Amino acid sequence: MKQYDSIRIFKNPILEWCTHVHPIIPLLMWAPVVLFLGYRGVTVFEYSGIEWIGLAVSGLLVWTWTEYALHRWVFHWNSSTKLGQRFVFLFHGLHHDDPDDPTRLVMPPVPAILIMGLLYFLFGLIVPGNYIEGFMAFFIIGYLCYDYIHYATHHFAMTSKVGRYLRKFHLQHHNSKEESKYGVSNPLWDYILGSVTGPKKERR
Repeated sequence: MKQYDSIRIFKNPILEWCTHVHPIIPLLMWAPVVLFLGYRGVTVFEYSGIEWIGLAVSGLLVWTWTEYALHRWVFHWNSSTKLGQRFVFLFHGLHHDDPDDPTRLVMPPVPAILIMGLLYFLFGLIVPGNYIEGFMAFFIIGYLCYDYIHYATHHFAMTSKVGRYLRKFHLQHHNSKEESKYGVSNPLWDYILGSVTGPKKERR
């Protein structure tokens, strides 16, 4: 990866280093987890073909909602406090200030593990115990698709019809003056909830 003049956000060099992530890291972290959960689904839970299909559909669909909800209501939270504004800046505002920084386009490992662990716990309260591992396998696949589609929208031409659409959709989220287009890997919930277009942005 070429040297990039990133915005510095922490004086502490260790904390600062932790905010820069090579794009291969999420795959190296989460692919073994997906394979392990899939292996458990085959050897321990012995999911049928129909069960695998159901887990795939539900896991990926819930990911699309999670992606949309986090992006719209957490990462674009219009906080009135300095602490809240700092939180939003660290998680997402920095990306809008410097959207082409290749070292800050995928989620750093520590917050990714914390968020995924919390979601695993929350989903475990709803999803039956014998299905949670298969569900999470596909949920994580959805997350990886999001990470790499997001990276591609900022760094590759994406010449296919779908790729061009997703790239244009996401870059309009960055460059338009509307609060809109929160889906990154897909626009599903923007169409369902009417956020393909939106009100004018109010910057603090």
